[in-house]
Amino acid sequence: MEFETERDLTPREIVEELDDYIVGQEDAKRAVAVAMRNRWRRQQIGDELRDEVMPKNIVMIGPTGVGKTEIARRLARLARAPFLKVEASKFTEVGYMGRDVESMVRDLVDVAMNLVEEEAQEQVEERAREMAEDRILDQLEDQVSVRSPLDEQGDEQTKFIASQDGVRESQEGPTDRRELLRERLREGEFDDEYVEVEVTQNQNPVIEVLGGQPGQQGPQGGPPGGMHGGMGGGGMDDMELGDMLGNIFPQQRERKRMKVEDALPKLVQEESSRLVDKDQIKEEALERTQQNGIIFLDEIDKIAGRDSKKAPDVSREGVQRDLLPIVEGSSVSTKYGVVQTDHILFIAAGAFNVSKPSDLIPELQGRFPIRVELNNLTQDDFQRILTEPRNSLTRQYIELLKPEGVDVEFTDEAIETLAEMAYRVNETLENIGARRLHTVMEKVFEELSFDAPDMDEETFEVTPEYVRDRLEGILDDVDLSRYIL
Repeated sequence: MEFETERDLTPREIVEELDDYIVGQEDAKRAVAVAMRNRWRRQQIGDELRDEVMPKNIVMIGPTGVGKTEIARRLARLARAPFLKVEASKFTEVGYMGRDVESMVRDLVDVAMNLVEEEAQEQVEERAREMAEDRILDQLEDQVSVRSPLDEQGDEQTKFIASQDGVRESQEGPTDRRELLRERLREGEFDDEYVEVEVTQNQNPVIEVLGGQPGQQGPQGGPPGGMHGGMGGGGMDDMELGDMLGNIFPQQRERKRMKVEDALPKLVQEESSRLVDKDQIKEEALERTQQNGIIFLDEIDKIAGRDSKKAPDVSREGVQRDLLPIVEGSSVSTKYGVVQTDHILFIAAGAFNVSKPSDLIPELQGRFPIRVELNNLTQDDFQRILTEPRNSLTRQYIELLKPEGVDVEFTDEAIETLAEMAYRVNETLENIGARRLHTVMEKVFEELSFDAPDMDEETFEVTPEYVRDRLEGILDDVDLSRYIL
């Protein structure tokens, strides 16, 4: 079984791809593009030096809503790499109640497992579908009659061919009874037929409760229930308990009666799981996590600050100390095996309104050598965000209302007005960046979205007057705009 490899895009190509979704922030795009290209370059050098080349971790500095998270997420999609976004403020120092920092590595492995398993199932999907169809046809053969396929007019298709012996009926097409039924099954003729299928029950909820969630800890960092183990604060004990109980109580299978259209996807999924090599998937997921994994540490500024005159803050400096070995490279035990974090790319981000990057402990600062400052969004940026990206908000609302039979059109002046309104609200109230466009657009389209199913008009034009009519009263009332926009 062959898996997809990381795409070897050049920095310029990466920036061009990011430009399709993110407006501006050229410095940040170039920084992540070079970091991603360096990972490919490291794979091309000799084994002797390859392990010595460490990833150049990045700190993005900028207010909320300017594109920090979107840049990292789009980068991971481009590279087909396991990607995990976590908030640094959610962690606590080992030995205290809360999530320990190693849990993010275990979560990243889970993401990689899902990613690789999806790729593996895509490779065997055709074979799995045939096997699932066979299981359904085993029951349908005795329930339905066989006839020839129908043409567009509903008549039986009869083909003739000319030969030296004259004209005779063609024998092309499936003549086997099962293949005739398979054709009709694929055409959806049996969707409403009922069949009995044997499916695997979901894991017992009791086992899930006893097993706990990944990274969940009990008192003083131990497993739930007060048990204390020696696996780095109890995280591994929590994680393995559910698996051990699952092996003691194997999954049960039950027979269910359901429609063919509902049974077929379940059977395809089950057959796909049987066809893939679980050990190979696990090995590939671990390798991809170690070589291509990306962890996005959001709100890193919330754990900055070292001038505490009281006891150490378990969610600030203590978390920084725990993060340090993960970022610089260490071994983390997961239920799939040991993961080396040396070559995982860490991208940290924060507004740093109160603190500054130099407030991080010096050792952690040294592990993030690249610092990029993202710019505040201007009114022109808002206007570009509304129209230029592939997933622009204007395009989303146009497509959302098409199923209702309403074609939405935006005038250029209306888009300028939307950008102006969003920028004004950000200046007047809290600056939340491009996220303000979502609240403004939702308020503008609130009435139209409600009335769309009952409208007779086929085309609805969004004009500057319509935008102002929907927003002007709210903008004038500052107190009201705080709650609505």
